[in-house]
Amino acid sequence: MTLVIMAAGMGSRFGGLKQIEPVGRAGEFILDYSVYDALRAGFDKVVFIIKEENYELFRDTVGKRIENKIEARYVFQKNINLPAGVVIPEDRKSPLGTGLAILCCKDTVKEDFLVLNADDFYGFDAFRVAADFIRGAKKENDFAMVGYMTGNTMSENGSVKRGVCESEGGYLTDIIESSIELAGGKIIARPLNGDAEMEVPASSPVSMNMFVFTPKIFDFLEKLLAEFFEENADNLAKAEFLLPEAVRGLVKAGEARVKILPTTAKWYGITYREDKEAFIAEINKLIDSGAYPEELWN
Repeated sequence: MTLVIMAAGMGSRFGGLKQIEPVGRAGEFILDYSVYDALRAGFDKVVFIIKEENYELFRDTVGKRIENKIEARYVFQKNINLPAGVVIPEDRKSPLGTGLAILCCKDTVKEDFLVLNADDFYGFDAFRVAADFIRGAKKENDFAMVGYMTGNTMSENGSVKRGVCESEGGYLTDIIESSIELAGGKIIARPLNGDAEMEVPASSPVSMNMFVFTPKIFDFLEKLLAEFFEENADNLAKAEFLLPEAVRGLVKAGEARVKILPTTAKWYGITYREDKEAFIAEINKLIDSGAYPEELWN
């Protein structure tokens, strides 16, 4: 089983490369805990999606300490696999989005895989339910999403971006990308598409970009990418080809089923610089409780 970690993003709100901010007692980064939990759940390969210019730094700080524990591969997030005739504006500095990031793995990942963000702490239970799904029988267009309870994913320091989920019979029917925050003791979601804000129950599932895919997703993404360029021909300087939107489109078109995998895990992350102190305190509690060793890789 393969773990794919999207680690090419720069943390604009946090003010740095969040993926290499030490949080553990032995200098571990957030993604170290993801790799450690994945190993415990039975994963045996990790693929890091990174910026090419960060390769040496990333491998020196992350790769070299885990490469003797798990097979590690590196994929560069670039604007590749573009349809003929598509020209990206020269003034665009950022990659085209998380959907294309996953497509960059096509030649490296040939098996079922779990994808997640480098700068989110997901908790062991999330990897357990994902691994159980991968091991089960399924069709090539049967995917899954680890569904977190909204109340387990909040920051006390501001709004966070989450995919508010709708479901039927345990399967995803819609993802509404939203900015959510605590306001007056309630969780309020403001859809990024401009729809009216809504209150979200604390137990309602949200997407944390933690999806399980078969290799069939690459065929889907290639087709959706071509459609993306047709629809955004006049906005390629800013438009983004996002993974949750791609999944939403496949579900709406009936081309894929996405099972929601409930988890009891609690999300931790550093969305804002003020989150770091609280995050480290939570990691210390988990270490003191025996959930993690003092040094992950010793």
